[in-house]
Amino acid sequence: MRIVGGSWRGRRLRFAESMGLRPTPDRVRETLFNWLHGRVAGSRCLDLFAGSGALGLEALSRGAVDVVFVERDTLTARALAERLAEWQAVGARVVCRDARRFLEGAPQSFDIVFLDPPFGGPLLGETAARLHAGGWLVPGGLVYLECAAREGLPPLPVDWQCLRSGRAGEVGYHLFANTPSGALSE
Repeated sequence: MRIVGGSWRGRRLRFAESMGLRPTPDRVRETLFNWLHGRVAGSRCLDLFAGSGALGLEALSRGAVDVVFVERDTLTARALAERLAEWQAVGARVVCRDARRFLEGAPQSFDIVFLDPPFGGPLLGETAARLHAGGWLVPGGLVYLECAAREGLPPLPVDWQCLRSGRAGEVGYHLFANTPSGALSE
């Protein structure tokens, strides 16, 4: 695993296999950041279920001014914080908390949200609903969703318009824009 673009391009992302992480593959991140071209520099990003931090680190490498990494596993969060310190990352912070609990707090406005929870189970749908209900995305903000391709997407806010979708092996990935109106799709 490596950073695929920006000022940290080529830097290796090392993480313990025992952490049980499923980092977004290089080629998927490269596709995602091609989709985001021109939107990352100067943006505020939220990396929920951060794990290795690959998505948020890629955003920092490409000029995001603020990235909040939310990871509930203490060892994983500590390793991510150490990597940020080692790379002298400015505008980044790690919050060691369950993503759903984090979203119960006072909302902040983000331009881009990376939402890549563990596959299988209700986390993607629950977290998407909390993001929407809490007003965590600015109008016109973008949300990246990753899920098991065989499972498909859960019901999502109707004002999240799908801009792009792709598949790489067993991974389905999608980019949505927040175009405010209100309810959940079926």
